[in-house]
Amino acid sequence: MKSAYKNYFREILKKYRQQTASSEEIKFLESYYNMFEVNDGLINGDNESQFSELRDDIKANIDRRIERPRVRKLSYGWMKYGAAAAALLLVSVAIYLVSYRQKNDLLAQMDRTVVPGSNKAVLTLANGNKIVLNEVKTGEVAQQSGINITKKDNGEVIYQVSASPDLTEETAMNTITTPNGGQYTVVLSDGSRIKLNAASSVSFPTSFKGRERVVDLHGEAYFEVAKNIQHPFKVISGLQTVEVLGTHFNVEAYADESAIKTTLVEGSVKVVAGKHHIIIFPGQQASVSRESTGSIATAQVNLDKEMAWINDVFIFDGDNLKSVMSEISRWYNIKIVYNGAIPDKKFFGGISRNSKLSEVFKILELNQIKLNLKGKTVYVSYDPSNNEQP
Repeated sequence: MKSAYKNYFREILKKYRQQTASSEEIKFLESYYNMFEVNDGLINGDNESQFSELRDDIKANIDRRIERPRVRKLSYGWMKYGAAAAALLLVSVAIYLVSYRQKNDLLAQMDRTVVPGSNKAVLTLANGNKIVLNEVKTGEVAQQSGINITKKDNGEVIYQVSASPDLTEETAMNTITTPNGGQYTVVLSDGSRIKLNAASSVSFPTSFKGRERVVDLHGEAYFEVAKNIQHPFKVISGLQTVEVLGTHFNVEAYADESAIKTTLVEGSVKVVAGKHHIIIFPGQQASVSRESTGSIATAQVNLDKEMAWINDVFIFDGDNLKSVMSEISRWYNIKIVYNGAIPDKKFFGGISRNSKLSEVFKILELNQIKLNLKGKTVYVSYDPSNNEQP
């Protein structure tokens, strides 16, 4: 019977919206408003203001359609259905308000538990000592082999030559590592700047000796290489090596991704993989497949999208769900678990990387993706019903 009352109410409400409701049907809707007034006591506490807003909204809609007449007696039949349907509506509204509050509580809890990434990294010195860079004060961090390591007000770590390096001394290697939910910028002794994305590391000498300047990358980093024609700069990242004289480019070399991608912003770079090599130009991306060792593909790409992370935004331009969730998981330091088949959907749009995780979730849920956070694990599933309109 409850479903019959519910369908009965929906049918009259549909007529009302289409302006085809009879005067008697309009009276029926008025009875809902009257029942709200009579039953105010059924809703109280935190739900009272939300309930009142809903009641006032119904009243406003009725008042726009007709001039409210004086309260008239309803026939027994109308009263029977009106009271039953209104009682059902009150129960439905109460359930909705409880669910709404529970969802808001979950979102608030989510934003307390999971926060966006920030400047966080660990510096490992040549002697094995580790320095948590986001915890040390600005100023001198350490000294090594004629090199002063300092932290600036903006958080950057800078390597500066304080004395002529001893060319006979063994090269001291340092490593900066960012966790999930971290990023960091380091300026090397030659003036080259490296910005590390989350879950990444770069190893480099405290000062460059010999003909080449060589660093080793795991994860993702943006390079602004100081020009030096006599001393080429090389970035080694697994299967590939990027060779430059001085330019700006991005390397994405996460171990869990199917390819290593090098994207050029200005100048030109040489990408080498096994016996193959290619030179790319601004706006191009070289992709080295992990499955086909040495295979290099090139494509023209959207630089705004590829460089979005260094400007603290997410930009998705035809990305699939796994790619989207990989970025989100690294930045918010959460684990992703997929329930059921992963839909072949493409995602477009952007949002600040400083946004609360709940705001990111809302955008994904608009695309029929259902997300459930438990602890720091996100369970992802496809929910076509999210696209239905009430």
